[in-house]
Amino acid sequence: MSIGTAVVTGGGHGIGRALCRRLHRDGATVVVVDVDAAAAATVAAEVGGVARVVDVADEAALAALVDEVERDIGVIDFFVSNAGVGFGDGESGAISAEGGLNPIDDRWEACWRINVMAHVYAARALVPRMLERGGGHLVSVASAAGLLSQIGDAAYSATKHAAVAFAESLAIDYGHRGINVSVVCPQAVATRMIGIADDSDTLDGGFGGNDVDGIMRAEDVADIIVDKSLDGRFLILTHPQVATYFQRKANDHDRWIGGMQRFREKLQG
Repeated sequence: MSIGTAVVTGGGHGIGRALCRRLHRDGATVVVVDVDAAAAATVAAEVGGVARVVDVADEAALAALVDEVERDIGVIDFFVSNAGVGFGDGESGAISAEGGLNPIDDRWEACWRINVMAHVYAARALVPRMLERGGGHLVSVASAAGLLSQIGDAAYSATKHAAVAFAESLAIDYGHRGINVSVVCPQAVATRMIGIADDSDTLDGGFGGNDVDGIMRAEDVADIIVDKSLDGRFLILTHPQVATYFQRKANDHDRWIGGMQRFREKLQG
């Protein structure tokens, strides 16, 4: 499939930036969406695209973005809901309102709006248009935490689970009508999300056990996402070990919980 116009949220950094670069190489016109205006402008200039500053948690703003792009730039063939946030648990663990490593008044509300509802808002704006013209691609970047759990960040884990479930519903409802839905569940990627700065050459670091199965480069992850989504894959696992862990969880949930409890103690120790 040839992509005419692609939109990537969270496109100013990390996986989003790498996706913008890859889609540009494939010949797409790329709309780089981010709340960081400078980062969006830098990436857009690099890929010959268009920068837009949008808070994806604002449904009206996201709907206006879709209207503008389709009116002034081109029909959106490929929309990637990539923007996401994680803050870590506060001192009281899973029940904390406040964030841990990145303090915030209410991390649950922030994670819900950005990690879940932004995907819903994008689909509300795009699905009717895609149905009318007979197809399109919706890609949701979730996390392995959406299939397993992220130790030390309950809000992130819960909302990434919800993002996976919403993508499943989209695929069930609209997949047979020409809309290809993919959900991406990576483990550790060398981005600011795990404490690795943009353009760093290192693959060392991370926190909370993120580096157990290796840290991937954002560019390699972006290639997998684009290739697999264009192949029509629903569940895209950049780290193959996730499939094994998910199967173990499904086969014996109690044993899996016990293993995760031991892993948590090891990390804290």
